[in-house]
Amino acid sequence: MKQYFEIKEKNPGTILLFRVGDFYETFSDDAELVSKELGITLTKRNNGGDQTPLAGFPFHSLDTYLPKLVKKGYKVAVCDQTESPEEAKKAGRKIVNRDITEITTPGITLSEKLLEHKRNNYILSIHWAKDRIGIAFSDISTGEFGLSETHEKTLPSFLASIQPSEILVTTKLKNKLPDEVKHFNITYIEEWVYEGDYGYKILTDHFKTHSLKGFGVEELKTAHVAAGSLMHYMRDTQKAYLRHLRRLYAYESNEFMSLDPATKRNLELTASLQEGGVDGTLISIMDRTCTAMGGRLLRRWIMRPLKRLKPIQQRLDAVDVLFKNHEVRNNLREELDQVGDLERLISRICMGRTNARDIVQLKLSLIQIPKLKSLFSGTEDPLLADISGRLKLMIELQERIHKALNDEPPASIRDGNMIREGFNQELDELRDIARNGKKYIAQIKDKLSEESGIPSLKIGYNKVFGYYIEVTNSHKDKVPEHFIRKQTLVNAERYITPELKEVEEKVLSAEERSKTLEFELFEEVRLYVAEFADEIQQIAHALAEIDCIQCFAEVAFKNNYAKPDVRDSEEIDIVKGRHPVVEKSLPLGEPFIPNDIQLSNGDQQIMIITGPNMAGKSIILRQTGLIVLMAQVGSFVPAESAIIGMVDKIFTRVGASDNLAAGESTFLVEMNEAANILNNATPRSLILLDEVGRGTSTFDGLSIAWSLAEYLHNQSSVAAKTLFATHYHELNELEQMYDRIKNFNVQVKEHEGKVIFLRKLVRGGADHSYGIQVANMAGLPAMVIDRAKVILKNLESHSLDITNKNGAIEEQAGNKKAAAENLSSKIEKQDEVEQMNLFATHVDPRLETVLNKLEATDPNRMTPIEALMLLTELKKLVDH
Repeated sequence: MKQYFEIKEKNPGTILLFRVGDFYETFSDDAELVSKELGITLTKRNNGGDQTPLAGFPFHSLDTYLPKLVKKGYKVAVCDQTESPEEAKKAGRKIVNRDITEITTPGITLSEKLLEHKRNNYILSIHWAKDRIGIAFSDISTGEFGLSETHEKTLPSFLASIQPSEILVTTKLKNKLPDEVKHFNITYIEEWVYEGDYGYKILTDHFKTHSLKGFGVEELKTAHVAAGSLMHYMRDTQKAYLRHLRRLYAYESNEFMSLDPATKRNLELTASLQEGGVDGTLISIMDRTCTAMGGRLLRRWIMRPLKRLKPIQQRLDAVDVLFKNHEVRNNLREELDQVGDLERLISRICMGRTNARDIVQLKLSLIQIPKLKSLFSGTEDPLLADISGRLKLMIELQERIHKALNDEPPASIRDGNMIREGFNQELDELRDIARNGKKYIAQIKDKLSEESGIPSLKIGYNKVFGYYIEVTNSHKDKVPEHFIRKQTLVNAERYITPELKEVEEKVLSAEERSKTLEFELFEEVRLYVAEFADEIQQIAHALAEIDCIQCFAEVAFKNNYAKPDVRDSEEIDIVKGRHPVVEKSLPLGEPFIPNDIQLSNGDQQIMIITGPNMAGKSIILRQTGLIVLMAQVGSFVPAESAIIGMVDKIFTRVGASDNLAAGESTFLVEMNEAANILNNATPRSLILLDEVGRGTSTFDGLSIAWSLAEYLHNQSSVAAKTLFATHYHELNELEQMYDRIKNFNVQVKEHEGKVIFLRKLVRGGADHSYGIQVANMAGLPAMVIDRAKVILKNLESHSLDITNKNGAIEEQAGNKKAAAENLSSKIEKQDEVEQMNLFATHVDPRLETVLNKLEATDPNRMTPIEALMLLTELKKLVDH
């Protein structure tokens, strides 16, 4: 127990699995926690009268229980016996030496039971400086290691792109963490790790370089601190040299389209809004990759669309080649199906967390490379030719593995039968001895009998002497000099020889020695393979790229996608665009209705889209965002044709949600997202607004929506291409006031009181929302529906009109008298309202106040929003 608590004290914040014989045990608080989380029995161990809580499981169940703890967010330290009991006894120790062999955390693991094959598992470190934030991230299972510097306002977008499983920060930030990182799994690192040049030194030591200039990250001083703390933590937890971390790269966020967390969530790129799984997401439609490496790269491509034209066009051209050549694409998919996860295989091999099967799988994967290269022989496509050039054959490595390892080795590296016959002469002898021990002894007997001329010579065995030679007294004179007398019998003498003792040792320990030798030979092979880590990682990345390209081609062919024309321009022209996910989820036989979208900074910058609930406004917005994103990822798109002007950022403001835990109402969340858009959009951006202002009162919401649309039109610095879906039909008036705002609506037909949704986007604004009809479709009681119709009629008949019959705002037209008369007539009509009139009131002296306010107003100096606010104030005076 003293040994346990000493090791536990050195590893705070972890659950310590303490190897005792054939079990991993936990004690005290750890035991109570593990018992609860794993559902195993909690017992007590009597240590000198101290009833210590105890919970454990068999050592061979480690791979079952450890992942369960890590998935729950715990850090687990595995403490193994570093010597056998016999070795401890020989050294005069009563207990065996033990030490931590591995610490597994949510962000650092090589366990296949914890890792998703087609998703990276990133751990990330953050260092806050005065005006910059340094970030480093790594996937230890693949060998990726990147760093970057960013600002406070772009940190949420960065985190949304990386999606780390664990974040490292300094201990001095406890209870002071910014909101954007609080919901992640946080690990606190000692302050000294973030101080001075420790980070820079640990990086140069690891990469064995004098500086970091060769990686292009020398100037990222703040990021060095984050990267150093990350390297420190990975080394500390893995207790191994991370030889597979061969390369450090700068993550340049300005190379990728900016997607904030709200946009990634609303477009459902990799996680659905409803369940949080992959069903109903873009990745579920796009992922037709054949390898785990390709699946991970595809996810990164989707989360990081490109912002440079040349690489986008290169990807599109390569996809086009495979799209048109079905035979090559099909053969490519067949060969890629045979390729293992080279990235994770070489990582486990380098860190010693591997077995012979992994190395054989690596060999079998490398065998596929000549076949893959032959499929691209003679290709004129630059990207495909480049990928083919990066696929090295690695013949020497394949041959070494083939000579050393059996084709079907066991899962355990301690059970033997890994090394191929003929690879090592000593091992072959030991195996032969272990299999044919008696036969081998008989051969020695015959040899000795022949050499000595003693035909009756025998070889026997007992526990005292082991193997011995027995010669009868009648042949004593023939005994060779090198025979050593060991025992005298009545009629015979027993002897031993150095050769016999050597054979005895071989025979008795042949099986154990052969397994030990096999392990040593396996380690030699593993270390040899590990030396090729850099080349194998490059091959893995090339295979992942070609997998993604064939995936895009396959999806395009199966789903009838078109090659987009991506340009360095400010226009988006999508002909018969479709939503890639929705079209696949429609009932059999129900067609998806495609729609056209034209946006241009010059003449049609903002499309105001009106129409009833469920008509398809949200789908049109989302499909536009997805088509643009897919094009800049390098994929074909679900449309008849598409011209895509390069977009630097996509913003979405979709739906209603709250964040009650942070004290944020639905409306505040909505306004936060709107503020983020207005503060960060550029003329090159694409903005998708699905209802703005719905979370507050009608006039407040309408005012904000109106003002926001004006701002996007009039402020040149944020005049982004915008799709604005709304139920505020009053916004249709903006078209007559601003050149680049155009009205559209999603068509419906009303038949016998029911609404038929046509899903077609057409020119012009809608004047009706059909909300009550939709409520009826949802099954609200008839009484509620009938009453709603009465109330709607009252609202429509007696609400305050803000426009005249020509569509111009009355106050802006300067017709004060008409406005006053309109108000007066509204008030007089209140008396005519039937039962339960919501607006009943009487004419009173306050009308004079209304007229006075109008008299003091100069409409020619008012903006539309000021006029609307004035009318709101007047309406309140009349109603109250």
